[in-house]
Amino acid sequence: MTEPEFKAFEKIGRLNRDVVVTEKIDGTNGLVWVSDDLGEVRAGSRNRWITPTDDNFGFARWVAEHAEELKSLGPGYHYGEWWGQGIQRRYGLEEKRWSLFNVHKWEDDAVRPKCCHVVPVLHRGHLGGHIGQLERLRHEGSVAAPGFMKPEGLVIFHSATGQLMKVTLEGDEKPKGFG
Repeated sequence: MTEPEFKAFEKIGRLNRDVVVTEKIDGTNGLVWVSDDLGEVRAGSRNRWITPTDDNFGFARWVAEHAEELKSLGPGYHYGEWWGQGIQRRYGLEEKRWSLFNVHKWEDDAVRPKCCHVVPVLHRGHLGGHIGQLERLRHEGSVAAPGFMKPEGLVIFHSATGQLMKVTLEGDEKPKGFG
């Protein structure tokens, strides 16, 4: 009989560690990939590569139009939310925007390409500090699109575990696609 592979129990991350809380923007996932030699830029959605002829709300066309500027993101995969005019909640915008998720890298306007935005940071610090941020969005509206009073919710990045969690203002108790 062969010996089964031993699998150790994974370490459990500590809950009471720092978090970064950002506004969850209701749009569609957008991916920009830049090749190692900076010669190629591709667009993707949550599940697939897209092109200007097989697009996702015009994101691939936008990436093609801004390819030279997007190369300054550097090699690799860059994820964000494509949102605004004609997408999901629309946020009262007359244009579409792409907001990068990696706030640690792209929050500084000076290093981010001018065509890109970044999801707004609502709280940095101890886990408990996120509690009031949901009510802030409920009563004050979106930080990403000031004046828009129906924001979607929060995304919480737990630094110690590297995990992302979300909380929505409406229907949070239901799985996506159920009412």
